[in-house]
Amino acid sequence: MSEATTPSGAMSPATKPHQFEEEHSDEALAGAATTGPSGGNVRSYLENYVRRIRGGDMGSLPAVGALVVLVIAFSFEQGFFSLGNFANLITQAAPSVLLAMGLVFVLLLGEIDLSAGTTSGVGAATTAVLLHNGWAWPIAVLVALIVGAVIGFFIGIMRAKVRVPSFVVTLALFLGLQGVVILIVNSAHTQGNLTLNSNVLNDLENAPMPVWLGWVMAAVVIVGFAADKLWAATSRRRRGLATEPMAVILAKVGGLAVISIVAVALLNSDRSLNKGSTVEVVNGKIVRVAHTKLQGVPWVVPVIVVLVVGLGFVLSRTRYGRHIYAVGGNDEASRRAGIRVDAIRVSVFVVGSVLAMVSGVVLASQIGVNNGEGGGNTLLLAVGAAVIGGTSLFGGKGKITDAVVGGLVVAVIINGMSDLLQGGNNAAYQAIVTGAVLALAATVDALSRRRAGSTGL
Repeated sequence: MSEATTPSGAMSPATKPHQFEEEHSDEALAGAATTGPSGGNVRSYLENYVRRIRGGDMGSLPAVGALVVLVIAFSFEQGFFSLGNFANLITQAAPSVLLAMGLVFVLLLGEIDLSAGTTSGVGAATTAVLLHNGWAWPIAVLVALIVGAVIGFFIGIMRAKVRVPSFVVTLALFLGLQGVVILIVNSAHTQGNLTLNSNVLNDLENAPMPVWLGWVMAAVVIVGFAADKLWAATSRRRRGLATEPMAVILAKVGGLAVISIVAVALLNSDRSLNKGSTVEVVNGKIVRVAHTKLQGVPWVVPVIVVLVVGLGFVLSRTRYGRHIYAVGGNDEASRRAGIRVDAIRVSVFVVGSVLAMVSGVVLASQIGVNNGEGGGNTLLLAVGAAVIGGTSLFGGKGKITDAVVGGLVVAVIINGMSDLLQGGNNAAYQAIVTGAVLALAATVDALSRRRAGSTGL
């Protein structure tokens, strides 16, 4: 998936609409929205990559570096590299990653959605109450998604048509939707936390896939990625466009294959704490029973994989995705080029709110539903995940995988520090370190944009 460029690659306000349509075909518009591969050999490709980094187009590189440093730092803790903790990291990061995916769409336009966290709470509460009242889980989830789309549409209309700043309208919803969550939860009259009355939804965060299905998923991901890269290279070559060297494509496919195989192998290993047999009384007789193996990829992983592939395709391979980058880079020039800027702006809030609902259901699968669902640090961690991963707060630069990388960084910080620092101030230090990493990511973003502007990238 290509990196997104800064708005410097967008149209100037003086560009004529007909000139833009002539000079910027779909392929050219894709080039304006993404950093196309350079032609030639591996050396020229690497030289171009280094030139882009020096010019400020670093993408997710700082986040990947931070993730490596954090893993090394926390590796000295006892139990951090355990199989059980590896699976816990994934399930802990999942809700924030899913919420951050939706925020990537919003941030690409330089907007903000402060209500995303409480919107996820509405989704969790709506789904839980409908299940409590006997609704089938697919219908309950569908209703929640529709509610999310309505919330996002309202935000988009207020921003695009009424011209209320997104900060203001989403702040109002952040406050108001907290009350909506309380009303929905209280309507069930359970006098406490609600659980998702569905084995399918509860298994998202609490049950593993069959071992064989994990390997099938890994094979599909590897083969699909390889086919996509080869198809893209062949298609570009037929049109006379520059392509990535075959050695680079093979290296990327090989890297993904190694990561996928190692991750699935670890998750398919038995991570039970007690691997010895136990003694139980069966039919009045004392028998020795073998322990129950805990192995397999968590069910939430294929959900994330499908969304990463689907949303990544939308952003990088469709006209709609290219229009999002164009509007994020320069909305006035995009309007003059014939792009329906207001419709794009409304749509990203709809996408963000729908994904917030998905995040809420996954979080409810993990911890249940209560009156404070979606409050607290839910939004802040998701915004932090998107920005730390490489999505710009200023719009026009970012991709879906930023949410995954940033979400893992945040999860590693929280998970690692929970064991590193014990006592009543543990949560305080977690907040301080997470805030410092987010501030550093925002600083890197600002400096990289300044550098990109000065170099003309």
